[in-house]
Amino acid sequence: MKENPMRKIKIEKVVLSIGAKGEEIEKACKLLEILTGRKPLKTKAKKRIPTWEVRPGLEIGAIVTLRRKEATEQLKKLLGAINNTLKEKQIQKNHFSFGIKEYIEIPGVEYVREVGIMGLGVDVSFTRNGRRVSLRKIRETRVRRMDVSKEEIIRFMEENFKSKILRRKK
Repeated sequence: MKENPMRKIKIEKVVLSIGAKGEEIEKACKLLEILTGRKPLKTKAKKRIPTWEVRPGLEIGAIVTLRRKEATEQLKKLLGAINNTLKEKQIQKNHFSFGIKEYIEIPGVEYVREVGIMGLGVDVSFTRNGRRVSLRKIRETRVRRMDVSKEEIIRFMEENFKSKILRRKK
């Protein structure tokens, strides 16, 4: 029996982000540019958090979004930093996330003196054909079957990236 092409899962995007304040943002931007070859976007705070000295409009991080083939290639490199292992609790519906404590753990990336030691967060979003129907503004329709479940993501990662998933003990 043929598989329904509308049920096929694909990586929508890979987002790399680093949270920083002050002069650390420039270092974060430089690191993301070295890792991806793209110019990062600086994120700004929307809320006031007095304990962290954050106010609306203050730059608090840098972010880069990768799509299509570039996203898949970068994800393979980034998974190498965590030994291609994910915890089950890191996987949610439609996406999974993980952190890298030090960028020098990524295979093929060397220490950059101007940047120093810095970590980053990685968020991977999944989609399937037809999901745009629920996201468009004109004639939006609820299509719950287009969501990618946790089990489907686990299966996709094991088959395509040979990832190990650490399951919780019950």
